[in-house]
Amino acid sequence: MENDTGKTAGLNNTSTCTGKMEIPTPREREALSAMKSLKERVQRIKKRIDEFKGLKDDTYAVEIGSLKEQLTLLKEEWNSLERKRDAAAKERMILLGHETEE
Repeated sequence: MENDTGKTAGLNNTSTCTGKMEIPTPREREALSAMKSLKERVQRIKKRIDEFKGLKDDTYAVEIGSLKEQLTLLKEEWNSLERKRDAAAKERMILLGHETEE
């Protein structure tokens, strides 16, 4: 619902959808790009863990532990990015009129 300024009530935005909207939106693309980069980092770390495990040498246990800690931190970062992406998608759906603001 628009107010007399032409902006959707309740949204903290500088403009509303007045024409074609980019899908995904710039905010969604930013989050998706960061998620893609994060996924690539996770894949490299997992590959390195597998390489260490393939050596069947316990001397790499510390390195494997450190890499697993990094994976835990990256998972937290992934969850944060996923929340940002979801928020941006919800904002887009509200602007398009497919969802209501809760």
